[in-house]
Amino acid sequence: MNEYDVIIIGAGPGGYVCAIRASQLGLKTAIIDKEWLGGVCLNVGCIPTKALLKNAEIAHTLRERAKEFGVSFDNLQLDYAAAVKRSRRVSKRLIRGVNFLMKKNNIDVFMGTAKFTAPDRVQVTDVEGKSQDLKATNIVVATGTHPFPIPGWEIDGKHVLTYRDAILQETLPASAIIIGAGPLGVEFATIWNAYGSKVTLVEMLPNVLPLEDEEISVELEKSLKKRGIEALTSCRVQSIDAGDKNATVTVSYEGGEKTLEAEQVLVAIGFKASIDELDLEAVGVELDKNSFVVIDEHTSTNVPGIWAIGDVTGKLLLAHVASRMGILCADNIAGKETNPLDYLMIPSATYCHPQVASFGMTEAQAVEAGHEIKVGRFPFLANGKALGLGESVGFTKIITDAKNGRILGSHMIGPEATELLPELTLAQRMELTAEDIAHNIHAHPTLSETVMEAAEAVEGHAIHM
Repeated sequence: MNEYDVIIIGAGPGGYVCAIRASQLGLKTAIIDKEWLGGVCLNVGCIPTKALLKNAEIAHTLRERAKEFGVSFDNLQLDYAAAVKRSRRVSKRLIRGVNFLMKKNNIDVFMGTAKFTAPDRVQVTDVEGKSQDLKATNIVVATGTHPFPIPGWEIDGKHVLTYRDAILQETLPASAIIIGAGPLGVEFATIWNAYGSKVTLVEMLPNVLPLEDEEISVELEKSLKKRGIEALTSCRVQSIDAGDKNATVTVSYEGGEKTLEAEQVLVAIGFKASIDELDLEAVGVELDKNSFVVIDEHTSTNVPGIWAIGDVTGKLLLAHVASRMGILCADNIAGKETNPLDYLMIPSATYCHPQVASFGMTEAQAVEAGHEIKVGRFPFLANGKALGLGESVGFTKIITDAKNGRILGSHMIGPEATELLPELTLAQRMELTAEDIAHNIHAHPTLSETVMEAAEAVEGHAIHM
């Protein structure tokens, strides 16, 4: 039997990062995955989606804004299949990188399905049905999540799709209904709309990106509608029927019911922890009411020696959260002193157009928590770099505690907003104030000047507004 200090089950951005850190700390490490290194993120999630979004940006510029940039042509041809193939090349390059990192760090890789046979043992069965047993003092569950089929909704991969179907297909739907206006939904709406598809978003809650600050959601919905994307909010899906040529979706809302029809329906809601094959119950690992793995602040489960990280815990279903949890877990296993994660202050990024980025409390949450707040806003319309890029929609917003100036949260919508967060999250972590950010000199012209001006605006001192 192969014996290790640490075995990680799941090779996504949580698992493989945990494995690398564990090996760096001198622990004999193995990693198991039943399908691929890099997990959903590198293979059919974050990375290929961002490649498609870049193609979509170019397609939108050529279709809708060429004249603005002094470009003219006849018979524009857009090849969506080529965009998908480029996204696959990007993914494969990064996957090769993960393979290299496993070898570089002397991590043993086992491809197959893992199952607990004891708290310190797992059995790995490969695609040919051959099994072998592994033993470790510490076993980390990092198996992520998968789409959870809603009862009565038949996913056929042709007219009714999951995100995986949508990312891999090389054909562009002439029309699409996207159920769920969270990050996944609005990103695919951006991609397909840029290539000319007629897209309708259906969201049960009152706003698109319903977990974001309401002011951000309202601004994004305006931008989506300007692009021709219809957003039906406060609508509940009653049924989905896949026909021979099109699919129909029946939705209910306050005024009644309506039936929508499109070539394809993307189901962008409903995710479940991928634990069915692990047999966690047999070793006594506690699950919550939604069947996510329960962990403490150290990422340990209730069973000594069994840990869990990433989406499988249900904390925050984000790749960078999984990676940070992986490092935290490995450090804890090695006995290093660590600080627990503050999940409220972890950044969130959505790569629709315009981009949305945020961390911390929304205005409503800050008030509900009893804070007296001050808010600074600065529009990209008054930023020279944004105007030069031709991307002036949106704003940067900073929320502070009026009593001590501490940053409670920030919310942005606009060009490359996702790249502007680290200054603010670092400032919050180091207990800096908006005044400290305002005093930090920002290069001109840059989009980051909106952060400086929003910080000045907290006290009503923005210069260019």
